[in-house]
Amino acid sequence: MNVSNSQNQKKNHSSSKNKKKRLNEAQVRLLEASFDANRKLDPDHKFHLARELGVPPRQIAIWYQNKRARWKKQSLEVDYNSLQMRLETALSEKKQFEKEIDSLRRELKRTQDMLLVSQGCHPPVSSFSSYCDEGSSSLNDDRRSSWKIVDQTLQFQELYACLMMGYKD
Repeated sequence: MNVSNSQNQKKNHSSSKNKKKRLNEAQVRLLEASFDANRKLDPDHKFHLARELGVPPRQIAIWYQNKRARWKKQSLEVDYNSLQMRLETALSEKKQFEKEIDSLRRELKRTQDMLLVSQGCHPPVSSFSSYCDEGSSSLNDDRRSSWKIVDQTLQFQELYACLMMGYKD
């Protein structure tokens, strides 16, 4: 029975020795204020805080280490959320630009087709497969001659515009 009592006393003594004292609200507020002032804990400040709060210096060091880890994690989450919002904005802008590009391409195609029709040329067929494009040299020749006519017409229109500007003076 005597041996049993001494083992229980050893267990109680070692468990109370290993139990750490929880910090109360006032102690946590003081540590928070100290952390806000300086994220790193120098040894002198650690011993000063330990004396002031009545806790072991090791507990102060561990609290600072845990607080830095929580602070860094929170900072990373804020950065991640900021980047996520910027990415979503960029993707939205990209979609809008792609729609605008498609619209402008359709408008350009319509304008080119109208220009060719107004000049009496047939619009080039752009929906042929690459096999047809490779196999038909006459189609390519027709297309090249259509574009030559368009180019010559544009040059003529530019020359006409220049001459008209000269006559106004």
